Amino acid sequence: MKNLINKTLVSSAGLEAIILRVPIGLILAAHGGQKLFAWFGGYGLEGTGQWMASVGLNPGLVMALLAGSAEFFGGVALIMGLLTRPAAIISAMTMLVALFWVHWGNGFFLDTHGIEYALALLSATVALIFIGGGQYSLDALIKTTRVETKDD
Repeated sequence: MKNLINKTLVSSAGLEAIILRVPIGLILAAHGGQKLFAWFGGYGLEGTGQWMASVGLNPGLVMALLAGSAEFFGGVALIMGLLTRPAAIISAMTMLVALFWVHWGNGFFLDTHGIEYALALLSATVALIFIGGGQYSLDALIKTTRVETKDD
């Protein structure tokens, strides 16, 4: 179990992790806020749930709750660098569903609701799975605190 926790928290990345984490986290959290809370011109849970059901993601309300939560809470976690790898995994899975279920048949570019944007977010979240939160993250702080506490 200790080894799994260490692998989750440890990252040798420096500034590159925070440079990737923060904007991707902001984008995901904002999209999740649209789905969950109707922020930033979004439709909220009910409206998003109806739309998800209309594209075959049923039950729509549950799918909206799952996608919105993954994006919002995953995005916030990425911004803070808190459990970066698990947050990135959940976000990547959400983007994978969006890419294939929602955007796949619409071509490549964003102006036709194609895969371009979902692919970019998927790529960034997969990169974060591999590089982790980096030295400027809560993951690093937790890891340092755990090591210092263990040594005491």
